[in-house]
Amino acid sequence: MRTILILLLVFMSLNAEDAKQKLTIGAGPYIQTQPYKGASALIVASPVIFFDNSLFYVRWTQFGLYFLGDKQDEYAWAFSLTVQPRPYGYESSDSSYLEGMQTRKNTLEGGVAFSAKHHDTFFETMFLTDLLDRYESWIVKSELGDKFKLGEFTFYPSLICIYQSQKFVNYYYGVESSEVDSSIGREAYLPDGGFQLGAQTYVEYPLTQNLSALLNARVDKLTQDAANSPLTDDDYIYSGLLSLIYTFEY
Repeated sequence: MRTILILLLVFMSLNAEDAKQKLTIGAGPYIQTQPYKGASALIVASPVIFFDNSLFYVRWTQFGLYFLGDKQDEYAWAFSLTVQPRPYGYESSDSSYLEGMQTRKNTLEGGVAFSAKHHDTFFETMFLTDLLDRYESWIVKSELGDKFKLGEFTFYPSLICIYQSQKFVNYYYGVESSEVDSSIGREAYLPDGGFQLGAQTYVEYPLTQNLSALLNARVDKLTQDAANSPLTDDDYIYSGLLSLIYTFEY
């Protein structure tokens, strides 16, 4: 499904504007630690695509369609419809402590986004809902970042704040009465919603005129109630991507 969506966006964008468009494609391993007790880190191969023609955009795993905005030399702002995957969740087989728990699945989120940029400073906020009815609720994500160069390296650091609703936190970190196992200290747990805070950066280093190495490193601090869950033994989620990317105009 994701591959079909990417190809559709790129195909439609070919006819979007007469001006040359820039497209970045690549791939690499994505790693994300799991805060659950005894669960191993998630490691998957990830495509990397960056594309924006003022009508459609792809930003790694986030896809969108603009419907209102303005773009000038020094600033730009826009509203868009957007979708992104949510790579959270676990299976009971992921660790001995999770045995007896019902599977918590990853999902696809969609909603409305507002983005703004002034020179190299950028801001985005998104109101997202669960499209696959996993946690059956909503979250709000805001990100503020900048861009700067240091020698041949280009950095894109940002701060992230995500409000996660009570249903979201309960789905991924709660314990139902049917899942209680007092022999290992897994008691019923009903958490509240809260704020998850994070920081990340992209680091790009050119290898040739078109080929670059791209590193993404991110850390997120769980909401207080998620960190207090009997399922977790870490307050943080660490994630990152290392990839080769190729940028060209057409």
